[in-house]
Amino acid sequence: MKKTKTYQEVIGETIEQMRNEKGWTQEELAEAVGSSQSAIHRIEKGGQNISLDMIKKLSEALGNQILSINDSVSQSFRIRGGKELHGEITINTSKNAAVGLLCAALLNTGKTVLHRVARIEEVFRIIEVLESIGVKCHWINRRRDLEIISPRELKLEDMDVEAARRTRSIIMFLGPLIHRYAKFRIPYAGGCSLGTRTVEPHLKALESFGLNIDAECNSGFYEVTVNQKMLNATDRYIVLTERGDTVTENVLMAAALCPGKTTIVGASPNYMVQDVCFFLEKLGVKISGIGTTKLVVRGRPAINADVDYYLSEDPIEAMSFIAAALVTHSEITLLRAPIEFLEIELEVLKSMNMKFEKTAEYVSANGRTRLVDLTIKKSKLVAPVDKIHPMPFPGLNIDNLPFFSVIAAVSEGRTLIHDWVFENRAIYTTELANLNVKVELLDAHRIYVEGPTNWRSAELVAPQALRPAVVVLIGMLAAPGTSILRNVYPINRGYQDFAARLRHLGADIVPLTGI
Repeated sequence: MKKTKTYQEVIGETIEQMRNEKGWTQEELAEAVGSSQSAIHRIEKGGQNISLDMIKKLSEALGNQILSINDSVSQSFRIRGGKELHGEITINTSKNAAVGLLCAALLNTGKTVLHRVARIEEVFRIIEVLESIGVKCHWINRRRDLEIISPRELKLEDMDVEAARRTRSIIMFLGPLIHRYAKFRIPYAGGCSLGTRTVEPHLKALESFGLNIDAECNSGFYEVTVNQKMLNATDRYIVLTERGDTVTENVLMAAALCPGKTTIVGASPNYMVQDVCFFLEKLGVKISGIGTTKLVVRGRPAINADVDYYLSEDPIEAMSFIAAALVTHSEITLLRAPIEFLEIELEVLKSMNMKFEKTAEYVSANGRTRLVDLTIKKSKLVAPVDKIHPMPFPGLNIDNLPFFSVIAAVSEGRTLIHDWVFENRAIYTTELANLNVKVELLDAHRIYVEGPTNWRSAELVAPQALRPAVVVLIGMLAAPGTSILRNVYPINRGYQDFAARLRHLGADIVPLTGI
């Protein structure tokens, strides 16, 4: 039986990891907190009781919160804004690709190694669910890569329901699980608070594989039954009425274990879908049309392979840093930016007078994704002539739209932003008014933002949606004085060490260590 770690051991491991990430020796950390190297050694090995005062000192020295009485929901950031950023930052791998690939790993009974997986809350929640049903997940190579081994028999009855309810990605278990069970249940999907995000497109798309769901029985679960005979069909033609990313991924995963041909019309060609396609190809699934809206999949009767896959870089994180540079009137360089998924955004910003330089293209570690290094120059922005609105890829990315609201706040003139996809995400933009941004809400989907802004610091609770929360944080970087952003779990859902990486660029931002 595996021994449960004591709280001293867990805290010690956390401190050691933070120290190594900072590049410090035990002696250097001891000097920073007024202790001895031997005491730090004992703390890291879990062999010494540690006071709250010492935890506070270590948190401040390491620039990260070590302990919270509750969980990461209660973490807050203190931002002293109005400072220019400088330097360069390497773009991390994609959060949305990671969660799709974690679900796709259920298709493989061999060993899957995903390289450079983002260590973010959304990923942790899916890992918790996977481990609870018997999947072995191990961080390897200094906790940069994730090794996954899925057993032939899962323990769905032991699923961590609380973790599952905190992520919308749980819906992508449907595609893999229909090949294992004639009847099963998964909890209702959670995630961002962005209004009602219907699962109907998933249910409709997976009907061709024999899936039927009772989502209205008020049990708190999707009650799934599968007509196993329909899984043996050799030729499927599926038209997606909504070009959704997770819907497309779900159908791809269902098709991967069907030996016949599955044609998907109206598929999303977005970056996370392409990552899933590239991964399935490494598992021996044949897919044509990657990067287009029509995919043809020829699956396999079984998949048992040892496979390594390198995730692609995150265009949404890249856009976050572009916005941070523009809003703080800074020059920074983004290394490994996935240009294919930023071209429309850059063109819109170019029309707003953004100055930037880019290198020649090179290829990501997955051998497929096109990358460049981007240098964002200090720019005097103007409002665009036309409204800014998202479209399915290759249009302006739906997740990148919120960043244009805070960019519009430093642009001369009035910008109309039309967020037609989500029911209430535009409403979150009004939070910027607390930082003295002139925001006019026309309806639940349209806002006017007028710039430039005479920024004002504030203490706010982060919006409970990922991108709007980051937008508020970026605004605080521009606002002179001290701002507090509380309950930053939504940011931690999608960004790894975001505060530390902003500090690397010169931002004055620290997690609050009050307990």
